[in-house]
Amino acid sequence: PNIVFILADDYGFNDIGYHAVEHHSDMKTPFLDSLAMAGVRLENYYIQPICSPSRSVLMSGRYQIHTGLQHYVISPQQRNGLPLDNIILPEQLHKCGYDTHMVGKWHLGFYKDEYLPWKRGFNSYFGYLTGGEDYYTKWRCDGKLCGYDMTSEKGPTNATYGQYSANLFANKANEAIDKHDKTKPLFLYVAFQSVHSPMEVPESYAKPFDYIKNHNRKMYGGMVAAMDEAVKNITEHLQAAGLWDNTILVFSADNGGQTLSGGNNWPLRGRKLTLWEGGIKGVGFVHGKILNVPNPNYIVNNEMIHISDWFPTIMEATQCPYVEGTQKLDGVNQWDTIFGKTVSARKEILLNIDPLFTPLFYKETPKQNIQMGFDTSVHAGIRYGEWKLLTGLQGDDRWIEPPEWKNKAEEEQQEDTEHPGFQKFATKSVQLYNIVNDPYEQVEVSDLYPSVVNDLLSKLAAYNATAVPVNYPPSDPTSDPSLHGGFWGPWV
Repeated sequence: PNIVFILADDYGFNDIGYHAVEHHSDMKTPFLDSLAMAGVRLENYYIQPICSPSRSVLMSGRYQIHTGLQHYVISPQQRNGLPLDNIILPEQLHKCGYDTHMVGKWHLGFYKDEYLPWKRGFNSYFGYLTGGEDYYTKWRCDGKLCGYDMTSEKGPTNATYGQYSANLFANKANEAIDKHDKTKPLFLYVAFQSVHSPMEVPESYAKPFDYIKNHNRKMYGGMVAAMDEAVKNITEHLQAAGLWDNTILVFSADNGGQTLSGGNNWPLRGRKLTLWEGGIKGVGFVHGKILNVPNPNYIVNNEMIHISDWFPTIMEATQCPYVEGTQKLDGVNQWDTIFGKTVSARKEILLNIDPLFTPLFYKETPKQNIQMGFDTSVHAGIRYGEWKLLTGLQGDDRWIEPPEWKNKAEEEQQEDTEHPGFQKFATKSVQLYNIVNDPYEQVEVSDLYPSVVNDLLSKLAAYNATAVPVNYPPSDPTSDPSLHGGFWGPWV
């Protein structure tokens, strides 16, 4: 089958239509809903809390602790990237005869040529090497260094200056569909910039949301609508090209919504950057005519699935054998699980272990405290069965309602410090939740279940023993785009 994988950036749990209608959100995604309602909705699906780590896990099938990308994102000025000893998903599929193409946001390192997408298994590429660009100009600043970020396997380009990225990436995806080798199956990875900040969208998309007083939320509504239309355009092009009936389409968010930039994860707790459910429970679904899911009798899948599982799952769906020397995977094959044939082989997910994480605004940090061989002052989390254990500081832990629900002013939305459960300076370094009975993390129960706490701390200690050192190098001033034609790109 053809595989089309669509990744949305900073897309909130409550920002797709079929969740929004249940949770007081006015976000509308009629086309994405139509795909999900004729497919399999993944409702116990976990991702990583921020951009580069999620992409690294998707591409490598490995937890962050096994690639050195445990901490934050890869900055434009860093000599950093997803390690080259990982044989990543497009390389695997390429070896199996797939024609592989990528459009959109890479964000897995570019300081050397070897880290570029067309050096790592994609036959063609068009998009951003980093993240957070202007949607129209493609201008990106990192500290005092600024440059354009738009490139392909043919080199950097300014030819798309002024074109809105969601529309541009849909057009480039359609070009990839047109030029793909018709004698081979297609793997197309479309990593939208949408709906990451900055808050930019053509007025025609935002206008239907004029009634929302919160500016970021209004713009976000337009950005969601533009992305929904872009996915529709790609799908219609696959149909026109005669590829759709033999295509499996996967849609996934890369992390939870950034509530400071219009996103919303209600009724989940927290946001992007945190290990609360709002940061890591993702929107995801699978669609494809060849899956024979009757419409409208879609499947709601509540099995535990993680973004690392796509690597082995796609290998199974395509009957593609692993390349000799493939790294040990943390993902598990969920192909039969997705369609309800078997229960998930996954009983646990390592959410992360990040010894460098320090959330902003905390008055004090937990002191080192070794329990069951694990330092509970370290920012970490694990999901096991019905339980979820968090250690260290977690960051913004609010439950944030959709601004349009009560049509709050922007100032209220940002400064709602009286919301129940808001613990901006909380320092309890071990927290336990029963996610099955308490999916919104309202009742902390570590004192009631000390044996569960000890078991999960032991698991964290065992994972930590397998971790490679964090790779988070300092900024390199020689990355300055002004030294390289005005574009972000390889400099070493």
